[in-house]
Formats: sequence, structure tokens, C-alpha cells
Amino acid sequence: MVACIADKWSLWTMSVIAEYRRPMRFSRIMENVAVISQKSLTKTLRGLERDGLITRKVFAEVPPRVEYAITPLGAEMLNNVAPLWLWVAKSVHRFQGARAAFDGRSV
Repeated sequence: MVACIADKWSLWTMSVIAEYRRPMRFSRIMENVAVISQKSLTKTLRGLERDGLITRKVFAEVPPRVEYAITPLGAEMLNNVAPLWLWVAKSVHRFQGARAAFDGRSV
């Protein structure tokens, strides 16, 4: 699960699905995550589904329709990770300053 939290796309993808508050189609998720490739989004969604954090429902229609939704476990995880995520977002300038200071010092 630590890998899921540390993964580049998992939390972002989960938060997009959770904020929508109803099942989302792949294309809608892709629009909202924006900078992710189709291949990376597919891999991310499969991993989240495997871990029980989202559900994937396939409809027997033409053209095919697939919808993704957050599970109670996924919502619980987001609720617990959100404070850390917000702290990181607020503190990013401090991390950048520390890195710049480290990179600028002579060894």
C-alpha cells in the first residue's frame, strides 16, 4: 500500500474519481488528470482496482462502456492521506528551498 501512496498517479486519480461523486468513464478521468498517458492511466486504474480502492464496471453495450467508482476502502484511504497531501502541497516551497541550498553548497 505504501507503493500506492507513493505512486505518481494513484492518489491523484483516486481523488478525481472521489470528487466526481458518481461513477466515471475512462475518458472523463483522463480529462481531469490531464497530463497522464492512456497507458499510465490504464495501469494505475488496474492497480487501484486490484487493491480494492476502486471498482470497474463493464456494461454490455455497443460501443462498450466502462465506469470506475471509489470504494469505501478507497474513500477511507483518501480521508487518511489527505492531511499529509495538503501539508506537502503547502510546504513544497520549503522543500524546494532546502534542495536549492543543498545543491548550491560546495562539497
